[in-house]
Amino acid sequence: MVTIATKPFGQIEVDERQIIDFPEGIYGFEDIKKFVILDANEKSPFKWLQAYDEPDLAFVIIRPIDFMIQYELEVMQEDLEDIGAKSPDEVIVFAIVTIPEDPSRMTANLQGPVLINPKTRKGKQAISLSDKYTVRHYILEEIKKAQVKG
Repeated sequence: MVTIATKPFGQIEVDERQIIDFPEGIYGFEDIKKFVILDANEKSPFKWLQAYDEPDLAFVIIRPIDFMIQYELEVMQEDLEDIGAKSPDEVIVFAIVTIPEDPSRMTANLQGPVLINPKTRKGKQAISLSDKYTVRHYILEEIKKAQVKG
């Protein structure tokens, strides 16, 4: 176990196996190479992508499949290979969430999915090749669509 300082929880202990290496960083934060994923709370689909060495840097993330009826990962094969994966089935996909003053307008960036290979513990933010996805997908609107169709 290692102790890290976090934005949402202060000092906490995490298992070293929770550390994910992002060799290229996250867009805009290319110098930050190590992150850990922390649960927001047990019942929430939201998680924190916390920078390992930077307590003040944490992103709220969510899996697209947790709020959309259908989500298909379309990225370059090279993006998958960079983290040791052969196919999209081998990765966990997250989207970075932006929460404005009015939380009902929160959005998920599906144009820049965060890919994590749980076997290699490597991650990468890729660029979606699909024109269906934007940097601002309204999460609550997608949930409402799912409820209507469900």
